[in-house]
Amino acid sequence: MSILQNKIDFEAIIEVDTANPNGDPLNGNMPRTTYDGYGEMSDVCIKRKIRNRLLDMGENIFVQSDDKKVDNFKSLRERAEANEAFGAELKKGKKADKKAATEAACKEWLDVRTFGQVFAFKGSDLSLGIRGPVSVHPAFSVEPIDITSTQITKSVNSEAGKDSKASDTMGMKHRVDFGVYILKGSINVQLAELTGFTEEDAEKVKEAIRTLFVNDCSAARPDGSMEIVKLYWWKHNCKIGQYSSKKVHDSVKIAKKEGIETAKSIDDYNIVCTPLENLEVEEYDGI
Repeated sequence: MSILQNKIDFEAIIEVDTANPNGDPLNGNMPRTTYDGYGEMSDVCIKRKIRNRLLDMGENIFVQSDDKKVDNFKSLRERAEANEAFGAELKKGKKADKKAATEAACKEWLDVRTFGQVFAFKGSDLSLGIRGPVSVHPAFSVEPIDITSTQITKSVNSEAGKDSKASDTMGMKHRVDFGVYILKGSINVQLAELTGFTEEDAEKVKEAIRTLFVNDCSAARPDGSMEIVKLYWWKHNCKIGQYSSKKVHDSVKIAKKEGIETAKSIDDYNIVCTPLENLEVEEYDGI
């Protein structure tokens, strides 16, 4: 497996149909929005979904969520200590060989050599920060979104007795009726060389993004309510890229079709990817 040699930029178009793309726990779990009303999905949310897809694909992932993990470890520390090479360095504390620890972590876990990781555990003198080559922007909607909030009730008491809440206790559920979000990112060759990120790893990340919402359903995101419509993948002809990531990402334009006042479907938009000289783009439909 060869280390990545060419800078990569990517951009994905996400369709949201009656779903909560990314709830904000500081705002009653309402869909995240910017101050001017555009929908937002945080980069942390997107990376979580990429990790989950890589797990589904059988890859070894360090940061596993409790409801998705495929091993019996109860914490990141347990998972780190269980790795023979990395755990040995972790026990050395200040005397640890940080280069050896970095190599062990990147070799073992795909998400570490992809996104990087901070290893700093309570009671351990080893503090290790690894920068990963894959950077992901927060995803924003192309237009301001409308949020629908509905009251919900439960049909049964959680507890018996006089202190229990009535079975019709009210709650709230929030959704975006329709929205189109743009996800952008890039892969840095210099950082790929440091973590050992390979051409094969890049292909795995590409497939994870293309299938981002497979096996991702929840009460807030029913199956089929979110999908990747298009994925654009640019592989430059050199390490630093012949164009800036900004110029590459801006080559994709999405706008409502003439005569459409309120978009209800992705078909209400025109999507145009303008070719850049000497830079080919791979275009994929989502799933």
